[in-house]
Amino acid sequence: MTETNKKKTNLVAIITMCFIFAMISFVTNMAAPFGNIWKGQYSWAGMMGNMMNFAAYLFMGIPAGKMLLKVGYKKTTLIALATGFVGVVIQWLSSRSFLGNAAIYVYLLGAFVCGFCVCMLNTVVNPMLTILGGGGNKGNQYIQIGGTLNSLTGTLTPLLVGVLIGTVTANTAMSDVAPLLFIAMAVFAIAFIIISFLDIPEPAKERKTTVYEHSAWNFRHFVLGAIAIFFYVGIEIGIPAQVNFFLSDATSKGAGILVNGAAVGGAVAAVYWLLMMVGRFCSTLISGKVSPRTQLAFVSAVAIILILAAIFTPKTVTISMPGYAAGEGFTMFENVPLSCLFLILCGLCTSVMWGVIFALAVEGLGKYTEAASGIFMMLVVGGGIMPLIQEFIAKNVGYMPSYWLVAAMLGYLLFYALIGSKNVNKDIPVD
Repeated sequence: MTETNKKKTNLVAIITMCFIFAMISFVTNMAAPFGNIWKGQYSWAGMMGNMMNFAAYLFMGIPAGKMLLKVGYKKTTLIALATGFVGVVIQWLSSRSFLGNAAIYVYLLGAFVCGFCVCMLNTVVNPMLTILGGGGNKGNQYIQIGGTLNSLTGTLTPLLVGVLIGTVTANTAMSDVAPLLFIAMAVFAIAFIIISFLDIPEPAKERKTTVYEHSAWNFRHFVLGAIAIFFYVGIEIGIPAQVNFFLSDATSKGAGILVNGAAVGGAVAAVYWLLMMVGRFCSTLISGKVSPRTQLAFVSAVAIILILAAIFTPKTVTISMPGYAAGEGFTMFENVPLSCLFLILCGLCTSVMWGVIFALAVEGLGKYTEAASGIFMMLVVGGGIMPLIQEFIAKNVGYMPSYWLVAAMLGYLLFYALIGSKNVNKDIPVD
């Protein structure tokens, strides 16, 4: 392959991976607002869709890494897209009235299947962008570019759900958001067709052997990085999810917004994902010069300060916040607790964390990168477990006290940035 053709192939691969990054967020971020619908019928179901989505990572992470080595990046992507289509169809079936009380379990099955999809897609896209960028700062920069599109769809998803359902009542059902599910089906189908015709680099297939004398588990900075991603995804999902629930709760325990609380919650949560998009875009501009370690240390420290400010600010202190209201367009919502602003601003901090943690964790892994990516994705199950624990605290203690858990997880990320991310196993051959 000539240098020109190689550059063209790499450009197509980068664009494809960035598109996949966007799809991951679109599927994942349906769980929290859908949880508002099911929570109205089953008090225990608020975060269960999210839990099922991320539980799938625990089962699919390592197999997905092995798939990369056996069938390659392109076939793994196609299998993931087909799986995602099936998962969305199952979720749509949960809106059919003939299922009766079994509908919730059909929905959870659909969320679990979609979890298999996003796990495989994540296993593909992150190492591919890292490899295409040559690792280090450039690899992180490519991940941040994909992450920008990821945040764009993350912004639109809760916003669209909020527009479709307005205020959640006992009569609100999954059928009210069926248009969003049809859009998801169409996106999966179109993506499958397009990627079928694309050439994607296959670095694993170019190697002479896939039997290695060591494994990713032999690298301390990778193991600690996998733990860091477990906590990070819990942070990323938990912050906006509880803000959404807090604002949607019209009782004295919540924000007490009596009119269109779900729409307000969705709109404010959308700002979090919008800020993540802004943060990732800014990171793409500086990642070529500022190391992942420096970025992670800075944003972790700032996020801790914002979380503490939210916890100690009384909910009676309110402000006006921007959002999108059905029939009115972009507008200002009155009497939103100031603590929510501090939490939403955390989106600027969490925006860069995924990319920098992955870049630090796989730095210097060489031929162990694909297997490491699978293990890494297995630990993404933290996005289901930690928000569930946070919701338990929110129910039994309060919404704001639940953020002490988030503060503790951020403390670990700060430790990883300063100490845990250093590669102390450079003597292991990775070529």
